[in-house]
Formats: sequence, structure tokens, C-alpha cells
Amino acid sequence: MTLPPDPGPAPVLALKGVSKSFGAVRALRDVSLELLPGEVHALAGENGAGKSTLIKTLAGVHRPDAGQLLLDGEPVVFHGPGDARDAGIAVIYQEPTLFPDLSIAENIFMGRQPERALGRIDHRATRAATAALMKRLGVALDPDRPARGLSIADQQLVEIAKALSFDARVLIMDEPTAALTGSEVARLFGVVRTLSEQGAAVLFVSHRLEEIFRICRQVTTLRDGARIASEPLAGLTEDDLVRRMVGRDLAELYPKQDVTPGEPALSVRRLTREGVFIDVSFEVRRGEIVGLAGLVGAGRTEVARAVFGVDRWDAGEVEVDGRRLTNGAPSTAMAAGLALVPEDRRAQGLVMDMSIERNIGLTGLRTTARAGLVDRGGERSRALDWAVRLQVKYARIADAVSTLSGGNQQKVVLAKWLATRPKVLIVDEPTRGIDVGTKAEVHRLLSQLAADGVAVLMISSDLPEILGMADRVLVMHEGRITAEIPRSDATEETVMAAATGRAAA
Repeated sequence: MTLPPDPGPAPVLALKGVSKSFGAVRALRDVSLELLPGEVHALAGENGAGKSTLIKTLAGVHRPDAGQLLLDGEPVVFHGPGDARDAGIAVIYQEPTLFPDLSIAENIFMGRQPERALGRIDHRATRAATAALMKRLGVALDPDRPARGLSIADQQLVEIAKALSFDARVLIMDEPTAALTGSEVARLFGVVRTLSEQGAAVLFVSHRLEEIFRICRQVTTLRDGARIASEPLAGLTEDDLVRRMVGRDLAELYPKQDVTPGEPALSVRRLTREGVFIDVSFEVRRGEIVGLAGLVGAGRTEVARAVFGVDRWDAGEVEVDGRRLTNGAPSTAMAAGLALVPEDRRAQGLVMDMSIERNIGLTGLRTTARAGLVDRGGERSRALDWAVRLQVKYARIADAVSTLSGGNQQKVVLAKWLATRPKVLIVDEPTRGIDVGTKAEVHRLLSQLAADGVAVLMISSDLPEILGMADRVLVMHEGRITAEIPRSDATEETVMAAATGRAAA
């Protein structure tokens, strides 16, 4: 007698034929997903593919219009996040939300601390329970340490410990590594492996494909709200996964055009800001993309802010096309033809409650104003023009920019500055947190701008991006430029050697 094949473990949590719409936008279309105990399952897709809606459906934020949620094989309806949490489902977001002035233990057990007689909080029991959770995670964090001052990585571990304190059986991790260093990512992955070995089901969302292949066993790919595939990662390549995500072969992620650089457009000489960076000198020529590389804290963003005039410098000078810029005056920089796309698009690059057209029009208020009043027609025409050029995906140009996906928000920031027709464009982390398809579009845009004669200074922590797009690489270490490497000599080894101070100039 032949025994039937072992069906394997039953899913802890599953979606079955789930659909969800917001007005005319169909965010999810007949999506099914199974999360198994002891398995790390990746959720992949471009920005706007439906990943966030799926996560919020699992977390009880949204209720599906059609289809079912199944918990241990039984249909379940979550009326809010509290129901999902009580069912053992926890979401760890990219940016943790802790009370900074409370201790780690108090954050984990907020509102449900162990009590002694007369309702008094049992602080010893709270600390002991926290210590036990940290031991289970294999990390050494003092339960009495205040949350203020913790790194993003440690804050995420506190959130994971909080989830475990609720006996979470399903852990959803939404872009958990976006702000982490390499060593912090390795520690987080160690914790994830520990949890999966203890039987937890983990849903891992990341734009970093190498991380998906490193930590996950199964992957579900979404495109335009529909499930394209749920399959084992074994046997797949990154190209296979990209093809499923974008619906086409990605011809080239780094479409760098060969351009002969012209005269210097940006000249920075002996720029110094005490305690931040010192004696920084470089040039960016017309048609050239110069990559500014270095480890977190090396001073790259601070140099860009000083060049644009956001922060004042203590010594040195900056020139655009031979015109010396005024220290600490962004308006002078803009008038000279300098544009800055900041690292944090949501906090520094956009007004999230404003419309798409108003955000694109912010840099052109003087040129579109008539008799001191904003020309709404001119503003809309300009916004539509740039939205089409950059292929921004939106429902209405009058919608709030907060309704867009991360990649499309980045395109709006770029549109806002490109509308000024800059001579020099500084882009700080231009593709952080956006999907691989949009990343290729941004790279193609930067390459075309350089071909059109714009001087581009690109700051990036993504080393392949630096190597793939830069004509020259400037490397910073502890506030100084330690190397200038031509494209032909730039490798991961040469850049990292300079970034860690082993190749000081």
C-alpha cells in the first residue's frame, strides 16, 4: 500500500482570493498567500504592486472586499489591528515607534506590566521578562536602558521582542534593513533565523534582492495588485525575480552613456565645517556623473547640504559656472543653477499633504507667478509636462503626493528640481527604498541628464550603483576625501579600502 505524500505543515496564516479596492484603484486582485510555520517567506514587487495593502490586510488595518483570511485553516475577520495582534500577528515597520523616554522594558510591556499587590507595577518581573525575551533573541540589551539613543537596529529588536511578548506566531517585516549597516543586517538575520527555527512564520519585504535570496526560502511576487507567482527561491536567479516583478526583461540596471565631460560646472575648494568635514575640494564637469561614496557618518550628506547652502561652512568656497555662492544661502545656489534632491524625500523633499502639481511647482513659484499671484494654469501645465517626462504613475495630478508609491514620490522630487533646468544636480541616495524597475528608470534619467550637459553629483550607499553610474568616484572617510578613483579603476575593493581609511590620500 502506497502512503499519500506528506502535505507538510499547515499554514499559520493565509489569504485566499483576496481583493481590495480604494475607489477606482484596485490595490489587490484575487491574491492568495500561505505563511508556514518555521519559514521565511519573501514578498516582492515594484512600488505600487500592492505589497503595503497586503500587509495592512494581514495586520487588520484593511478588511478585504472579497476573499478570506484563514488563521490555522479557519476563516477569521479582523476588525482592527488589535484583533490581528491578539491572534498572534505582529508587524515590524522600517521606522520603529517607541516612547523615547521610557526604558526598553517599559516599551515592551506598556499598558500590561506585571503587577504586585494593590495594583503596583512589578518592575523586577518586567525586567526579568524583558531579559528572557532578549535571551530568546540572542541579543544583549539592558532592559533598563532608555529607548532614546538606541540605533534603528536596536529599536527594531525591541519591536520584535514586543511582538514575542504577545506570543506572536506570524512576524511581518516591512523593509527592515533599509536604514541598517551591514553588521546590523547580519545580526537581524540571525534573529530572524532563530525565530523561524522556533516555529514562527516570517513574511519578509525588501527591495534588496540579494537579501531575499540570503534569508528567504519561498517568494510571492505581486505585480499591479495581482499575484504573479508563489514559488521556492531555490533554482531562481535575481534576473528571474526581476522579470516577474516588472513583467519584462530588465535590459540594463545601470544604463550609463559614454560622454566626454566639458568644463567644470561645480567647483568646491577647501570646504570645511568644524567637527563635520575638513578641507574638501573637488570639481564636477558638465556631462559628468561623479559618485560620492563612503560609510555612514563619513560626511557625504553634510558636504552636499553645505554646498547647496542649507548649512553654513566655516572656510572654503563654492562656485557654479565661475559664480561664487553665498555661504548659507540656498536661494543664491538655486539662482546659479544648483539643485539638491535630498536623502529623505518625505521629510525634506516633499510637502506630503500638498498635491502632486503643487509639489512640482514649488521651485517655480517666481516664474509662474503673475502680479504676485500663482498662475494655477501655468503650474498645472508645468507639472503635467514633467510628470509625463518622468512617467509618474498617479490617478489625478491634484491628488496628495502622499498617495503615491515611494518610487513615484522620488520622481516628483526629481521633477520639482529638473523643472528649474539646473546646471548642477546633486542627488543624495536617489534610489533608496524604491523598486528595481523604478531604479533603472532613475539611472536612465541621470545618464540622459549627463548626456545633455548637466553636471551630476550622486551620493549613494549602494556600491554597485556608484560603480555602475559614476565616471569618477570620490570617497570620504571621517570628514575627508581619501581617494579620487576613475571609473576604469573603481572596484568594490578600491572604494571600500578608501572608505575605511586604508588608502588615505
